[in-house]
Amino acid sequence: MAAFSRLFPTFASAYALQMVLGSIFVPLQDERFYDMGGSLGWLSTTFISLYYPALKARFVDGNIGPLPALSTFAPRQLLLTAAVGLWSARLGYFLGTRAIKAGGDSRFDVIKKKPTTFFAYWMAQATWIALVGLPVWLVNTLPASRNPPLGLRDYAAFGLFAGSWLFEIIADRQKTKWRRAKDDKEHDEKFITKGLWAISRHPNYVGEAGLWAGIYALSTSSLQTPYFPPGTVALAALSPLFTWFLLRKVSGVPPLERAGNKKFRDDPRWAEYKRTVPIFFPWGGYE
Repeated sequence: MAAFSRLFPTFASAYALQMVLGSIFVPLQDERFYDMGGSLGWLSTTFISLYYPALKARFVDGNIGPLPALSTFAPRQLLLTAAVGLWSARLGYFLGTRAIKAGGDSRFDVIKKKPTTFFAYWMAQATWIALVGLPVWLVNTLPASRNPPLGLRDYAAFGLFAGSWLFEIIADRQKTKWRRAKDDKEHDEKFITKGLWAISRHPNYVGEAGLWAGIYALSTSSLQTPYFPPGTVALAALSPLFTWFLLRKVSGVPPLERAGNKKFRDDPRWAEYKRTVPIFFPWGGYE
């Protein structure tokens, strides 16, 4: 299984970086750089997944030479790598600067005081990178010459990624603008209900789920080639499914809904918002 054996350096790099970062920030009880560490993990892991053969040739086999030009990779590999790189850089900057500006992240108020638990969160971040990025890591193990040419399905998949990413960015910017206006006393709304937040209570997470579905769909033509064993396409589907599960059932929607219910339980506007705006997908349930 050449493809799966070549995944090991990619996975190892994801865990190694988070171990180093955890070893630095756990003793300091400093969570401000957690999301930036995740972004750095995505960027470095993506780079290694694409360039590992060349890196091995240079640093292990001693064949000194320039790294391969981007033109030597298949268009699908470049699209997937660029998609993950741009998404992770933007997310790390957005979440990291927010945490630094706020002086911390309230999610870690208790966790950061428990070294073992806090370190486990860094390792969980590595697992998130390894598992969710699986379609990209697999496609990048495929020799460029064996990648099928891009077709209509691939363009539609990239369109899903781009549209979902834009959806997420707009939702984040709308909330940032709303929060800034609230800080400037331009309104006294307790929670945002306008823009994309009028069709979903968590539109940023909807965009996140959609973009990973697009990345997975873009990978499938390559994963269906004989280079990969049967079932690889199904295995790679863990990426969007795990993303949806985390957002919808674990660390995304549930804690925010609980916090809203606790904070606004006596506010009839909150009850009306929950009654009229779907919790996740605009066409989904209200719960």
